[in-house]
Amino acid sequence: MQNLLSSSLPSKNKEIKVYGTIILPFVLYGCEIWSLMLRKERRLRVFEKSALRGIYGPNGDEVTGEWRKLHNGLLNELYFSPNIIWVIKSRIMRWVGHVTCVGERRGV
Repeated sequence: MQNLLSSSLPSKNKEIKVYGTIILPFVLYGCEIWSLMLRKERRLRVFEKSALRGIYGPNGDEVTGEWRKLHNGLLNELYFSPNIIWVIKSRIMRWVGHVTCVGERRGV
């Protein structure tokens, strides 16, 4: 893990900020009205993990010197924000709460 957090940490922080402020809002636009099926959830998780692997890069093994892609557990340790499915489900629930509060007064 030491190789992963070397001198390129500031650029990784910038890439994470770009991912969180530009890419995620673009992908999640209108997600409040999506119907999440298991296939769609799996595709979104694959997108998220591949984007994070692109940002963090491969992991170097200190013993053998080989490079390999990061495992999901290590990615979850490095990326502290909630996963994309949790974000979508929370936005859906927030939208449902809004619709129920508006009720019959106004058509949604």
